[in-house]
Amino acid sequence: MKELVDKIEDLGFRIKDLKSKINLESKNSEIKNLESEMNQEGFWDNQERAAWISKKVADLKEEIKEWEVLENQVSELLALAKEDDKDQSVNLNEEIEDQLSQLSKKFEQLELLTVLNNKYDSSNAILSIYAGAGGVDAQDWAEMLLRMYLRFFESRGWKATIIDQSKGAEAGIKSVTLEVKGYYSHGYLKAESGVHRLVRISPFDADHARHTSFAMAEVIPEIEQESELEIKDDDLRIDVFRASGHGGQSVNTTDSAVRITHLPTGIKATCQNERSQHQNKETALKYLKGKLVKYNEAKLDEERQRLRGEFTEAAWGNQIRSYVLHPYKMVKDHRTDYEETNPEKVLDGELDGFIEAYLRSQIK
Repeated sequence: MKELVDKIEDLGFRIKDLKSKINLESKNSEIKNLESEMNQEGFWDNQERAAWISKKVADLKEEIKEWEVLENQVSELLALAKEDDKDQSVNLNEEIEDQLSQLSKKFEQLELLTVLNNKYDSSNAILSIYAGAGGVDAQDWAEMLLRMYLRFFESRGWKATIIDQSKGAEAGIKSVTLEVKGYYSHGYLKAESGVHRLVRISPFDADHARHTSFAMAEVIPEIEQESELEIKDDDLRIDVFRASGHGGQSVNTTDSAVRITHLPTGIKATCQNERSQHQNKETALKYLKGKLVKYNEAKLDEERQRLRGEFTEAAWGNQIRSYVLHPYKMVKDHRTDYEETNPEKVLDGELDGFIEAYLRSQIK
């Protein structure tokens, strides 16, 4: 039993150490500041921001509660193990080991939060998918990735909305941009940013030849309108045009879609999902701010060029992950060497293993 007691004490020490790194006190302060804003008159005048703040407070409280519950459960288990060690007439080893295993798994999940400590990691995300080298196969592959991510968001309880989409001439999509609402969605989805490679028998090849296709995922944080990131009106060019696709008949008959260009960098953001030009402008501006945040954080000129759209990386040699459907079946992440032998499961949205492996590789 002494060995079990030592393991439980070690888990308790690790929890205390991680809590100090995450700085839960700063999260409590953030809750107080947000609740103070919630109590102000006219808080619900801006319903979108009010809903965001309410959800943020609830998420922060839940995160703090998870740490408190885990710490209390470990303390209770430690007391039980010490008591059992004294009373030789009762042997609870198996039950205690089972509880310790469950608490250790919970700790490992919370441990990932130590690498999600950047300013915008807890923010909502904006995910863009671009078809790369491979023609119609690449466009079909981009649509397969879209389906994969939508399934993943559904499993996480995150809400995803397509804000811009360009369909392929024959099949698939040339590009798509989604707004993803979920606590820490930006932090988790950063693991997906990069080039994804598909190897399969092409359904578009009459000779049934094996093709390699590429698509790129880009992940940026959603920046609130009231953020400290200020953009001068003179630095923006706003173009309106007739939307297509999502939104219904009225969208297709009015110039409601909006494209915003940041003139100093040349970075563009487009939204055509909403029915009104005003709503599209607000969404496109949040998208643009997220791109500018990534642009300002980028240290390499190559990355800044990519964000400006000056070249595409979705080609051979740059992939972060390969999805092989033929001649064998495997999905492998080239950054972590994590792999799965059931591509269908992965393409159905089961990405937790890949994301967790990437986040763990970032733990220092």
